[in-house]
Order: sequence, then C-alpha cells, then structure tokens
Amino acid sequence: MKSKLNRNFSEVTEFILLGFRTPPKLQILLFLACLLVYVVTLVGNISMIVVIKMNSRLQMPMYFFLRNLSYLDLCYSTVIAPKTLANFLSNEKKISYKGCAIQFFFFALFVTTEGFLLAVMAFDRFSAICSPLLYPVQMSPKLCVQLVTGSYVCGCINAVVQTSFTFSLLFCGENRLDHFFCDVPALIKISCVDTFVNKVVLFILSALIIITITTTILVSYAYILSTVLKMPSTHGRSRTFSTCGSHIAVVSLFYGTVFFMYAQPGAISSPEKNKVVAVLYTLIIPMLNPLIYSLRNRDVKDAVKIILHSK
Repeated sequence: MKSKLNRNFSEVTEFILLGFRTPPKLQILLFLACLLVYVVTLVGNISMIVVIKMNSRLQMPMYFFLRNLSYLDLCYSTVIAPKTLANFLSNEKKISYKGCAIQFFFFALFVTTEGFLLAVMAFDRFSAICSPLLYPVQMSPKLCVQLVTGSYVCGCINAVVQTSFTFSLLFCGENRLDHFFCDVPALIKISCVDTFVNKVVLFILSALIIITITTTILVSYAYILSTVLKMPSTHGRSRTFSTCGSHIAVVSLFYGTVFFMYAQPGAISSPEKNKVVAVLYTLIIPMLNPLIYSLRNRDVKDAVKIILHSK
C-alpha cells in the first residue's frame, strides 16, 4: 500500500488550477477586469514608492513603512496576478509542482510580512501621537530598519512552516486545484492522506499571527484614542484622527479578509467563497492601499502635486 502511494505521489508533477467556473465569454471579461486591476496596482504602488523616495518632506518613519507596504503589495500581487491572467487565456491552466510550492512560499512570505508591518505602523502612530517629544529618538532609522527586518523574518518563518507542512502531503493522482492559485485550503482538499494535523497547524498559526498583530494594533489605538480625547483643540483631534484613518481602513480590509480565509475552522470547506475573498486580498486590496493613503493623506497629496507641477 505504501509503495502504491509513493508511486502515485511521484506521478503528480503538476497541478491544474480550475480557477473560476464561468462561461468562456465571461472569462475574457474577467481577464480584462483582472488586468485593469493589476495595472492600477502596479502604477499606484510604484508611484507611491517613487513619490516617497523623491520628496524630502516624506523622509519620516511613517512614510518609510508606507513605502515598504507598497513594495509588499507590489510583490504579493505579482506572485499571483501574472499566472492568473495567463490561465484566463489558456486551456490547460497548469502549474508545475515546484512552481506551485514556490508561488505559495512567496505569497505566504509577503502576506504575513505585510500583516506584521501593519502592526509596526500602528506602533509608529502610537509613538508619534502619545510621545511626540521622544518620537524622533525612539523611532530612529536603525529601529525602523530592524522593525521591517523583523516583519520579514516572521513572514519567512510562517512561509517555511506552511510550505513544509503543505508540500509534505501526498497527492495520489488527483491534481486539480479548485482555486486560481496555489493555496493551503485547496491543496489540503485534494490530498489522499489524513490532513488533520495540517488543518490544525493552519488554524493555530493563522490564529496566533492574527491575535498577536491585532492585539498590538488594538492596544496602540487604545492609547492613541485616550491621548487624542485629552487634546484641547478640535483641529488637533481631527488632524490626528485623519493620519490614523488610512491605516485603520487598510487594517480592516486586510484582516477582515485574512480572518475569513484562514482563521475559521470551516473556511476550508467553501472553495467558491474562498475564491471571492482571495480576489479581494490578492488583487483588490493591493490596488486600494495606495489609493487610500494618497486620497486621505495630505502630505502625500502635496508631494504628488509638487512632482506634477515641477514637470
């Protein structure tokens, strides 16, 4: 029996990504919609990186983290979008076993890193608002680099664990993934061995990451709210809330979808719902993030105007 499983396992050298089960005519519309979203994502995030890099007024910790956020959005959408777009125009929709593992590893790396970076950005806002005099000393360039590096380390650890557990499973002949990219729930579903441990690892890791990060964000904003309510000036309160509004919007979008996708015990059993949610956090959110920050942040808007007028 064991040799039979091993023989069948060795036969699975590629996966077929079933993607969205829609009529061929609708596939073209979906391709065009996803292409438009991806192009806007590229333009928006590259523009944000360039604007922050070029403007001397934006050389502060908050914008250093925002630049890294744009870089991560650019990376993890690029891990998914090109292959998804190619599959819309292909009849085979194949991805190699190794390619699937690589795609999932980098996706898990960048998404987890972004989660921790959002917590770092909340801590940055806490330091700036609650300890304004100590802020330049506390959030030194060295600490900023260390916090971003730490986010990547946490993302890498999660990606290594998730990839190792998922791709140690046996796939006995069945290679059709009911998804548009390689993700844990879809891979677990087609495995021919007991996946209880993998489901538990997925749930526990996702829950630990989300609880750690949301606790950091909630505690930071509790102190921020307490500080803001003590401000005598209404203008000061509204300005402070406006600087935090963009971050709160991004956090709500990101963690709402990630929690729905990975931190529910029943999330794996609804592939069609998972695809819709996955579109949100792999394509839509990376597109919205630079728009949210550029529309709600006065400094970014002013920097864009300076660059446009200089031309």
